[in-house]
Amino acid sequence: MAKTQNVPLIGARRPRPSDRTARAARRRSDLGPLALVAVGFVLAQLLLVHPWMGLGWDETVYVSQVSPHAPAAFFSAPRARGVSLLVAPVTSWSSSTTLLRVYLSVLSGLGLFVALRVWLGLFPVRVLALAGAVFATLWVTLFYGPQAMPNYWVAIGALVCVGCFLRAQAGGRDRAALWGTGLAAALMAWMRPPDAVWVTLPLLFLAVAVPRWRRARPLLALVAGLLAGAAEWIVEAYVSYGGLGQRLSDGSRIQGGLGWNIAIGDQMRSLGGRVLCRPCTGSMPNPTVMVWWFVLPLIAVLGLVIAVRARRRAPTLLLLACATTAGIPYLFMIGYAAPRFLLPLYALVAIPVADALVHLLTVPAGRWRPVIVTLVAVGLAGHLAVQFAVLEATVRRTTAGHHGWAVTAAALHRLGVRPPCALSGHESVPIAFYAGCSSVATGGHNANATDASIARSALRMPVAVITSPGGEPPAYARAWAAHHAGDVDIYVSPGAGSGTP
Repeated sequence: MAKTQNVPLIGARRPRPSDRTARAARRRSDLGPLALVAVGFVLAQLLLVHPWMGLGWDETVYVSQVSPHAPAAFFSAPRARGVSLLVAPVTSWSSSTTLLRVYLSVLSGLGLFVALRVWLGLFPVRVLALAGAVFATLWVTLFYGPQAMPNYWVAIGALVCVGCFLRAQAGGRDRAALWGTGLAAALMAWMRPPDAVWVTLPLLFLAVAVPRWRRARPLLALVAGLLAGAAEWIVEAYVSYGGLGQRLSDGSRIQGGLGWNIAIGDQMRSLGGRVLCRPCTGSMPNPTVMVWWFVLPLIAVLGLVIAVRARRRAPTLLLLACATTAGIPYLFMIGYAAPRFLLPLYALVAIPVADALVHLLTVPAGRWRPVIVTLVAVGLAGHLAVQFAVLEATVRRTTAGHHGWAVTAAALHRLGVRPPCALSGHESVPIAFYAGCSSVATGGHNANATDASIARSALRMPVAVITSPGGEPPAYARAWAAHHAGDVDIYVSPGAGSGTP
């Protein structure tokens, strides 16, 4: 394996100007492979995850906060405003889903490039390029890279934060590393504040409890970044949710009550392309779909062994420690699963995994070398085939589901339910966004109205209640005109117009 270009550890000799110049030149030449990985990631998203795939349920909530296309949907306690601000440069003036997907694809590729670049010098460039390729070719990474969702960006923030924190700890006054630590922490907290805390727990522990790592500047940069990113979320907690404690409590309740709950089986069931496994019942996916999930930690441990032998265990240990804490709440503390929850874990563990694979492919092994190379190549090829098969099925199924919401929205328009309007009932949140209406609910996680308030709204604007076929509408809508459209029943308030879908 190629010798690693290490960043100096704490207390090491500061490099001379000539050393820094040579290192900078090497880094510039190393950017090519990382750029190729990032560009390939963007192209794969555009080709495999259709840019015209409609917005998902959670996406409509985030986008509606900044889009003039529809009223803002109810914003529940666990959500943060980071995604809404991320998409605002496009959604504030355009309702084109295709344009939004292209924008997010390019942005996610740029984010991956920056995250990998941070680690130049800590690991060989071929390890970083392979790590980027491993992470970027997971079906869940490709699927969520172009989506208006927070988890991919927590993953990118985690990679940047850990790498910059290591550089800032190396001594001297590396302002770029300090700024990178703070900004990456802010990005994670901006997207999902609790996730940002879980990811950075090992960094905070080292900076506070371990004398060798106890440096004021990196700790201040990390804490300042977390607070800056979470500031709006904390203020909003007191303005709209009854305080920080209440918002955290509400968030826990909405997620089924956080506590000791082994969700490993739930995550395994979601590996076959179930974007939300709640309740997570049914059979496990085909073993070929799950095998990579068990092999990944084994290869990561091999990467740690290799790092210890190469005398650069600190970066690998810190990556694996942060990956572990990032995964704890979603593997052991939640009662359902979504594959996107583990994206930060996958991003952090990708570098040790790639380090191990490069070692296996390059270490002199005599007559066993062809066998090892063949096994690794066949394993990677099979892994890619499985990932792309799951991705294709997931994209096809998701596109069909989103199209169904668009069909229902078109039927509502034909029935006279046009903006300003309100929808309630079955899947009313995404359908309301597609129709340009507000969504109202009297129960559940998105409760923001009462039966009486909805009935009063029907006196001044079109209101519709959507039920699954044969479902019973609420009492206030039982006398409303009933229509069937696609796979739902629609009850339209009097005066909303007439027509047939």
